Amino acid sequence: MKDLRCIETIKIEHNIAHNIHYHQARFDRTRKELWGAQESIELSKEINAPTQALYKCRITYGEKIEKIEYLPYVKKLPQNFTLVESELDYRYKFADRSAIEALKVQGEQKEIIITKKGYLTDTSIANIALLKGEEWFTPKRALLCGTMRAKLLDKGLIKEKDIKIEDLEKYTNFALINAMLGFEIINRAKIEREAQCLKIF
Repeated sequence: MKDLRCIETIKIEHNIAHNIHYHQARFDRTRKELWGAQESIELSKEINAPTQALYKCRITYGEKIEKIEYLPYVKKLPQNFTLVESELDYRYKFADRSAIEALKVQGEQKEIIITKKGYLTDTSIANIALLKGEEWFTPKRALLCGTMRAKLLDKGLIKEKDIKIEDLEKYTNFALINAMLGFEIINRAKIEREAQCLKIF
């Protein structure tokens, strides 16, 4: 039987939970759609994080919260990416990431960018955005509607757009987006497919 448990990963900095409104919205929607949950659980009342430094709060849940962990966070930024075609369905942030991990090439240190029918979606760890002119675009066909991505879309700082592999040359910069990184431009990002370099930003 498939493990349907999900997670919320929340940035906690000096005891402040970042973007809690967006995490709460996804948490509520996921519990309702997967388990039919009607009773609200207020995340801000469940979080009791350490007061110092930066932590990754990992909430594992089904219909109810099962576990809350506070993990010290060290930022790691990949620079080398390889495109991997897949029909993976990851509309919910499942705790079981085996389907994503299976897409990675054994022994390779490159991060993957998952494509669907030739369109860019996400990396294994983050949503993405690409710069064209003076505007940042995030793939309309994202695998997961991330909380930071949702916030940036609401603020008009990024826009959704279908992005084909062959359109990579039209873009001039590349960024990762997730709850912990925020919006992080990756300098000298290199994107490959089948060991062939397609673009260096």
